[in-house]
Amino acid sequence: MIRQGKGKNPRRPPPKKASSEKEPVGVYCRVRPLGGEDEECCIEVISDSTIQLHAPEGFKTNRNGEYKETQYSFKKVFGVLVSQTELFESVAKPLIDDLIHGRNGLLFTYGVTGSGKTFTMTGSPGLGGLLPRSLDMLFNSIGPYQAKRFVFKSDDKNGIEVQNEVDALLERQRRENVCVPKLASSRPKLDPEIADMIKLAEACKADNVDEDSSYSVFVSYIEIYNNYIYDLLEENQEEAPRPKWNAGGTPVRQNTEFTPPQSKILREDQNHNMYVAGCMEIEVKSAEEAFQVFWKGQKRRKVANTRLNRESSRSHSVFIIKLAQAPLDADGDTILQNQVAISQLCLVDLAGSERTGRTGAEGTRIREAGNINQSLLTLRTCIEILRENQLCGTNRMVPYRDSKVTHVFKNYFDGEGKVKMIVCVNPKADDYDETLLVMRFAEMTQEVEVARPMDRPICGFTPGRRQRNQAFKEELSRKLEERGGPVDRDIPSILNLAMHSLPPIPSTQVTDVHDDITLPRLIEALQNRHRIRQAMLEDYNKAASTMTSLLQQLDSNINSKENYIHEQNNKLLEKDKVVQNNKAEIERLEKKSKMLEHKIDILQKTTKIYEDDKRSLQHELETRAQRLQRELSEKRRMEQRMHGAVTDTQHKWEKECERRVNAMQQEMQNKLWVKDEKLKQLKAIVTEGKTPGRPEPPPRQTQPKPPPREERVPLPAKRSVSPSPTTSTPVRPLHRRSRSAGGEKWVDHKPSSSLDLGTVLQPIVPNAIKVSTPNEKVLSKCDRYVLTHQEVASDGEIQTQLIKGDVMKTRGGGQAVQFTDIETLKQQLTTIECRKRKSSEGDSGDQKAGASTNVETRCAVAMAMRAGSTMGPGVEHHCITKRRKP
Repeated sequence: MIRQGKGKNPRRPPPKKASSEKEPVGVYCRVRPLGGEDEECCIEVISDSTIQLHAPEGFKTNRNGEYKETQYSFKKVFGVLVSQTELFESVAKPLIDDLIHGRNGLLFTYGVTGSGKTFTMTGSPGLGGLLPRSLDMLFNSIGPYQAKRFVFKSDDKNGIEVQNEVDALLERQRRENVCVPKLASSRPKLDPEIADMIKLAEACKADNVDEDSSYSVFVSYIEIYNNYIYDLLEENQEEAPRPKWNAGGTPVRQNTEFTPPQSKILREDQNHNMYVAGCMEIEVKSAEEAFQVFWKGQKRRKVANTRLNRESSRSHSVFIIKLAQAPLDADGDTILQNQVAISQLCLVDLAGSERTGRTGAEGTRIREAGNINQSLLTLRTCIEILRENQLCGTNRMVPYRDSKVTHVFKNYFDGEGKVKMIVCVNPKADDYDETLLVMRFAEMTQEVEVARPMDRPICGFTPGRRQRNQAFKEELSRKLEERGGPVDRDIPSILNLAMHSLPPIPSTQVTDVHDDITLPRLIEALQNRHRIRQAMLEDYNKAASTMTSLLQQLDSNINSKENYIHEQNNKLLEKDKVVQNNKAEIERLEKKSKMLEHKIDILQKTTKIYEDDKRSLQHELETRAQRLQRELSEKRRMEQRMHGAVTDTQHKWEKECERRVNAMQQEMQNKLWVKDEKLKQLKAIVTEGKTPGRPEPPPRQTQPKPPPREERVPLPAKRSVSPSPTTSTPVRPLHRRSRSAGGEKWVDHKPSSSLDLGTVLQPIVPNAIKVSTPNEKVLSKCDRYVLTHQEVASDGEIQTQLIKGDVMKTRGGGQAVQFTDIETLKQQLTTIECRKRKSSEGDSGDQKAGASTNVETRCAVAMAMRAGSTMGPGVEHHCITKRRKP
């Protein structure tokens, strides 16, 4: 059955259709053997995933002159003894399996020049590389299920169309008559250089190939030379010369001239995938034919002889294998035109990075090397930015458009397929610097992750359609052969014979504007072909009518014979009906059971989810309850502890306040008592000075004692300036400055109002700072303090008092003076008689003198305090009353 019309493959979803699962770029390493046994090796294979680089002799990687050894890890490392078969099994075979199952792939080789990249990808006679082995595995897997030639057709926009059998047959006949001459043998003759690339013993095939789909393989081969894209399969002017035409439509000259091939441009298709516009896609039906096409383009690739490599690749080559597949209909006979799936595998042989100083390049070779290194640098930059965006969460723009190499593979890094890279390294010491850079790039590439592509959807038809259709055709052919009719397998040969019986189409090349022969001849040939085709259709319709009548007659005979069988099988039919009804009921119940089981599974999963949520919430609730209980307990303990601390602090402060109140009361009473005594003494002195005659001094009286503590009047407590402490701590007493460091330093405070008495004996204070007004800065530098105080004595003479004290630091950071001693210097005139006291007065006179002395001392201290009140801020005065030395 042949369906008329043609259709295009459906539009795929937007570009971001890959699954959320990601996998890192697979990076492999292959070490090539050394060229000679006497060459120094700088690479050592430690394990199947790690290699180690040794710095060669004379090369120092550190400033201190030490040799540095670095290790690099890969997904797998292939040593010098690994064969091409083992490499293919580990690297390329999974990509071919993904290609057959509708997933894209990218495999490229990377390394310095002369590291074995082309050998790894292409191979040599008897040692086929990854590319021929991939083609062999692909066609071994889909060979029996391939569609006829030109059933799948490229639409020149990165899509695939499906044609019916008649259009495909006409296309084949047109190509054979016009473009490609028919070969005598069915298999093309292979080039002797590639004849033994693949051995039959090494052939392999993929598993789980969909037998109910039809496949077709298209290949294309491009190169990127000096950042321009060229089609290596295009019939350029060097192979097919043609005349050049001017704007008027006439040839410029009769002979032909050669022009360089035109570069191709990159475009974006309707699915946002990048493709090379105008690139030839050739449909191939065998591995030999595909590799023959590849070898044809390989001969056109740009290579040159350099100092490091005899055949150095001067361009990046990309061999694209595109697989179109579409499922068969329910009858297993016709291809469904609206479910075409396209997958492709790109095998890339990157040109090696090189240094012009080592290769000895000149002229054009320097320009080629610069473009190669620039494109590889752009690839490295794109990988670095991809890695940074994924690791750091940034959204920097990846500069794919800076180079054609990165621009054409943009979709793969955005999640359109699996990406693998083979790093080829040369272990010789001369390539150590370049190899080190290659290793760093490979290590960085392994950290880039690409989205894993999704599997193509299933068409939904019953599996095994092709086999059933094939069995039906074989049975029909057998029956027709038994009855003498045409065999079904002979129909294509009959159609081919009929197509070849048509007259050939004459040449359509117009060489002159005034050519009046070519077009009429072509029109006449086409009209003749049309008449023959109509006659053939009439003959075909007559033959079909005859066949129909014959089949009807045969059917009537068969019906008469089957009536007897039908009568004999009536009882069986009734039982069969019962069995069918039972089977239908069983199927219905099975479907219902499956549906209920599915619902039960869903409910069980939902229940499990709810139970997990319930357990998690219950656990969280218990945790929070325990945490709340602990917080309440901690709060109660804290309240009890704070209540006890407050009670203790209150009790301590009550005692402290009571003590301070009592101390202040005692101090105030002492001050009042001192003032009273001072006033009494001053009153006695004044009274004695007013008496004209100096009578006998009254007997000394005993010093009155201060009233007892019980009789003292309580005074209001002085408010403390410092803040109240949270806990009761004793006040730290003042301490004297340490004097163990050396001699003492004095502050000699002599007010500016002091008079110079002109006495022979003058007070001299050694190691002293003389000031008229002390301040905190001066006090901080000294250990002792002395104040010179002058006052009028009772006899009218001026006496000088030296009030001494210690300088101490206070808790507030200031300086304090604690007075410890007073020295009195007094000057007497010889004309004044000294008062003499009678010794007979006894103990009472001594007591009175002691009292007088104490009063005089207290007055001097009070005057000294008044004199010292001119000190700067921060200086505290502590006076201690002490008996004056005799």
